[in-house]
Amino acid sequence: MVAGTISEQRPGVHEALFYEKLPEGRVQCLLCPHDCRIPEGGRGACAVRVNHEGTLYTLVYDRVVARSVEPIEKKPLFHFFPGSTAYSIATVGCGLRCTFCQNWAISQWPKTNLPRRIARGDSDTALARLAEAISGKPMSPRQLVAAARAAGARSIAYTFTDPTFFLELALDTAVIARDAGLKNVFVTSGFINEAPLRRIAPVLDAVNVDLKFFREESYKRISRARLAPVLDSIRLYHDLGAWTEVTTLVIPGINDSDEELERIATFVRSVGPEVPWHVTQFYPAFEMLDRGATPLETLRRARRIGLSAGLRYVYEGNVPGEGGEHTWCHQCGARLIERYGHRVLRSRLRDGRCPDCRTTIDGVGMGAGS
Repeated sequence: MVAGTISEQRPGVHEALFYEKLPEGRVQCLLCPHDCRIPEGGRGACAVRVNHEGTLYTLVYDRVVARSVEPIEKKPLFHFFPGSTAYSIATVGCGLRCTFCQNWAISQWPKTNLPRRIARGDSDTALARLAEAISGKPMSPRQLVAAARAAGARSIAYTFTDPTFFLELALDTAVIARDAGLKNVFVTSGFINEAPLRRIAPVLDAVNVDLKFFREESYKRISRARLAPVLDSIRLYHDLGAWTEVTTLVIPGINDSDEELERIATFVRSVGPEVPWHVTQFYPAFEMLDRGATPLETLRRARRIGLSAGLRYVYEGNVPGEGGEHTWCHQCGARLIERYGHRVLRSRLRDGRCPDCRTTIDGVGMGAGS
């Protein structure tokens, strides 16, 4: 069953969506493919969903730990209203534990800063205290939408950590944002079950999914996740109509072989030749400090592999000024959007078309600006 509603609940404590009640006070969370079976007082792998007396609660519905106005290119989304800004938000928590996580201080915060469980039979006050201990500023969906509009953003981006694990907040905010004329963007690992994906997809306008590896062993060992659900979610987001882009952080000695890059590129091509693929430069972070930054030639090689696989748009990320950030016409080869880092310097698009050969350039809001 799908349980939980997000209206008329106690401040700071919100029943979660997507779980089943089990015997003896246990619950099974159905949000992500971990499918955690959580005992009374326990939390799931994400550490922000807690079982209190047989009901599953989210601890992050109204605790926003990060807010900023950023270029949409930083997500990265290069074919979704290029040059516009996104009001970007996050809560703490994530169901993955990538050893190279750039935002580990907030994604992993609940796993090290909260008690592991609530004692059986403890009061509602204990649950409220746990929720209040969550890092972040209390903000409602309506407040977030108002802030985004005041900032002049075209969209709200649910990002930094994986928004799958603050789905309840993202869903309510996205509904209000759409009514207010704002777009909604997910930046996600793609580690989500089908039912919640289908629930959020109708109010999403674009997604960028991290396809970290194409080896099951790497997903298990480095990210504590699985490959197949990520592939399924990329296809489903795309099929349900959200503009879809894919990012692969190219890590030296991990996923930078021709074979693995070709497998990733071939998969992305099977989703659609119009899906942009971002191959981005790795920098040491969190627990992966034993290797250096990705060489530029590796990124160039990955880009060549993607184009050879039949992708129309392949971008090199985290290397400003190297030329791999520009958008080129896939028909005649003309340079159409010139970028430096996350800034659009110049666009030659006319009504979403190449001015030289009139080919339509795939995307949403191409040439619309901010």
